[in-house]
Amino acid sequence: MATLQTEYLGLQLKNPFIASSCGLTGTLAGVAECARSGAGAVVLKSLFEEQIDAELGAVMDANLAVHPEAQDYLSGLGKVHGPDTYLKLIADAQTETDIPIIASVNCISNKWWGDYARQIEQAGAAALELNIGTIPSMPAPDSHALEEQMVDTVRAVKSQIKIPVAVKLGPYFTSLPAVVERLVEAGADGLVLFNRFYRLDIDTEKLTFITGKMTSQPEELHLSLRWVALLSPHVSVPISVSTGVHEATDAIKAILVGARVVQMASVLYRKKTKYLQTLAEETLAWLDRHGFASLDAIRGQLSGSNSAAQEVLGRIQYIKALTGVS
Repeated sequence: MATLQTEYLGLQLKNPFIASSCGLTGTLAGVAECARSGAGAVVLKSLFEEQIDAELGAVMDANLAVHPEAQDYLSGLGKVHGPDTYLKLIADAQTETDIPIIASVNCISNKWWGDYARQIEQAGAAALELNIGTIPSMPAPDSHALEEQMVDTVRAVKSQIKIPVAVKLGPYFTSLPAVVERLVEAGADGLVLFNRFYRLDIDTEKLTFITGKMTSQPEELHLSLRWVALLSPHVSVPISVSTGVHEATDAIKAILVGARVVQMASVLYRKKTKYLQTLAEETLAWLDRHGFASLDAIRGQLSGSNSAAQEVLGRIQYIKALTGVS
């Protein structure tokens, strides 16, 4: 029988299915439920940089509004789910479960995270996921300065801790490979592709902003698949696919293009955490049906290192779509 054992960030996981940072992983009960349901690891609900500022009496930054998780913060959860409480959650979760507990911090600068990352490590986190994201609204600072800020954040955190650090990114870069290269050089031990930003919509009757779809859809997977396929042959760190993973076949696709693991949240809200066991069973059945002994046997078969895949991943597909040439 095939095995689903996977290594990610130097951690040994029983399977590649990780419960990603969300409301479900914001409490000890939720984390324990994910573990009982068969998650390979859990990424705790993100702590926001602004929560540390708020605890010190500072004003919240408007960048909070670009992240779905920030809605909990804005509604008041952040006042009780602050830095000290977060450290306790880490400690309790790693004591109560037998799977790796990955902490998550959502940051837009390196203002606090060097020191706080050390406290996260001391609390018992197996790894740290840096969710770095901001949407520039003014011409200054320019793109290079913003990217340099991200690199500085990773460098500051890595200088303080020994546990592995993964960086969760959005897709909006002129040259994603160049940004990734700089982050890895700064010490990033892994990549999570992609961060799903807050979806904005408008109520045309009330003429007000409203929240768009908070949960991901299966069709969103295509963006991660393309970029993981392009990046995986050229980066030395493991990649996790996030956003759009809803079925076992989605996970298999991600691994075929080179991903090490997959993260999911939306489907766990819809089908509950017990669906994690179904995902594992269906993936094992697929491996057995196709004669593969492990995920390593299929990982990267359809990445950019495969000459047959290069045309599909490149500009030629765009040209074919416009001309109708097959």
